[in-house]
Amino acid sequence: MNDLDNFVGLLAPEGQALLAELRDHDPAEELAAATRLRRDHPAPLVSAALGQARLRQRAAAKFGADAQLMYFTPNGVEQSTRTTVAAHRAARFAALGVRTLADLCCGIGGDALALARAGIRVLAVDRDPLACAAARANAEVLGLAELIEVRCADVTEVDTAGYDAVFVDPARRSKARGGRIFDPEAYSPPLSWAVEAARTAPCAALKIAPGVPHDALPEDAETEWISDGGDVKEAVVWFGSAEESPVRPAPGGRRATLLPAGETLLGAARPAPPADPAADEADRPPVGPVGDWLYEPDGAVIRAHLVADVARQIDGRLIDPTIAYITADRLTATPYATAYALTDVLPFNVKKLKALLREREVGIAVIKKRGSAVEPEELRKKLKLGGGRNSCTIFLTRVAGAPAMLLGHPATDPVTPGR
Repeated sequence: MNDLDNFVGLLAPEGQALLAELRDHDPAEELAAATRLRRDHPAPLVSAALGQARLRQRAAAKFGADAQLMYFTPNGVEQSTRTTVAAHRAARFAALGVRTLADLCCGIGGDALALARAGIRVLAVDRDPLACAAARANAEVLGLAELIEVRCADVTEVDTAGYDAVFVDPARRSKARGGRIFDPEAYSPPLSWAVEAARTAPCAALKIAPGVPHDALPEDAETEWISDGGDVKEAVVWFGSAEESPVRPAPGGRRATLLPAGETLLGAARPAPPADPAADEADRPPVGPVGDWLYEPDGAVIRAHLVADVARQIDGRLIDPTIAYITADRLTATPYATAYALTDVLPFNVKKLKALLREREVGIAVIKKRGSAVEPEELRKKLKLGGGRNSCTIFLTRVAGAPAMLLGHPATDPVTPGR
């Protein structure tokens, strides 16, 4: 039996009984469980059920409680969109007036499910028969089958005419290439194909890796970087719109969206090449001395090159022209950066830092780095922090080009700047 046959077996009553028995399965006891279950069930079916139980446990971080009902493939767990991000994207499609959508490279259907929950009718397409079987099963088990049609086909051969929108999520992992793919033209299908497919639709979005080079982005689209709980998850290239809307994509625009709150910052488009040197200079934040407060921009803000926008919002400046830390003389609330009250700004010196922490009875330290060659865990070993009752945050970075140590506390702590 092949993987698809084993998967189909999981949907039958015997397979369902096995999955129910393995719902709270402890992976550490897998060998014992396999030995016991194979006494009463075919070995291939037991292996498939155990594999699915492992995948469901891994998928819980992305899909929450739904993961225990859903079906996955190894690639599906790795590449699927987490529910919070998929729901955000689906809501934006709905706000753009989209009612029908072609989801190309749908995988196990994570985005299709979110789109259907937003009231959008979806054609979900993938060339992997096993992924399609999982997507079909997921639509059924979550009560969304009436809104999701799953088609096993090559996405490059699918006619998307007649749909309000197209969504493309190219494969960005490859066993042959040893894991993640960083070249957009090595995606499957390539980014260039996805861009042309998007341009033929009234509205479209392409999911890409957040580290994509800005010069690879199409100038006629808006790119949105999305973080969830502070972690950057993906970038999305948005084209066109089905109708006028406050969330209509801004050609050439760069957007940072922070979930779960949904705060979104849209930066102005950069001038088309050749760039105006004066405009480019205006886009850079000023650089100046370290003030009483340090701001650490959200990763989506940094990826979207919107640090200057946040600096202007809080009347701040950079501590170094190459480092994305903002400093200011007063505290200004912003959802786009975490603020810290600074107590010390010192040249990098492990011996001095160790003595200072001992003097202040610091037993807990959060160590962050940006622009430093020092690894936080290596420094932690050298500091040998004891059982002190106090805590602090240590930033390993550069100030005006020189290695530096900044010490402070989150602005939410009942501590004021001490310098």
